[in-house]
Amino acid sequence: MPFREYRNHKVMENREQIEGHIREILRLIGEDVDREGLLDTPARVTRMYEEIFAGYDADYREVLGVTFDENHEELVIVKDIVYYSQCEHHMAPFFGKIHIGYIPSGKIAGLSKFARLVEAVTRKLQVQERITSEIADILVEVLEPHGVMVVVEGEHLCMCSRGVKKPGSKTVTSAVRGVFRKDAAARSEFLSLIKE
Repeated sequence: MPFREYRNHKVMENREQIEGHIREILRLIGEDVDREGLLDTPARVTRMYEEIFAGYDADYREVLGVTFDENHEELVIVKDIVYYSQCEHHMAPFFGKIHIGYIPSGKIAGLSKFARLVEAVTRKLQVQERITSEIADILVEVLEPHGVMVVVEGEHLCMCSRGVKKPGSKTVTSAVRGVFRKDAAARSEFLSLIKE
């Protein structure tokens, strides 16, 4: 089943309770929970949670799917993978692009699987730093490549729309594994190619 069709089963099992809590939060912030525009909001939010928190049920090996033996040991890059996640500190959205590069050691994954892995890792309460490391570590574990490099760009609404209120500011994180740690030329090749 494609990851995009997954749902968070805990949310599905606890739908009634979650809807009740959302209704109570609306009441506590001063809303009239019985007005027309809010009548279905608790149910809509709960359905949204099923989708945006589907990462809790993900099996990363299943998401990456079948790997293929391939005698290719040159850099492979999948870039500009758009993601959306939720900041675990404020439950506010953050989003951006993820760039993944790896040097296979005889095993590759289908290219669409990288986008599915990004969805699986980002669809839960997260911080950008953890997303970056988790993706790199999962690829090392499953593909056993010579090296992996992941760069994540993010715009965080908890920083743009509240607090310091600095819209347009971006956070960039990276994770470097294997040969990329020691090989400056490989790092430079990856970084130059993701900027094109």
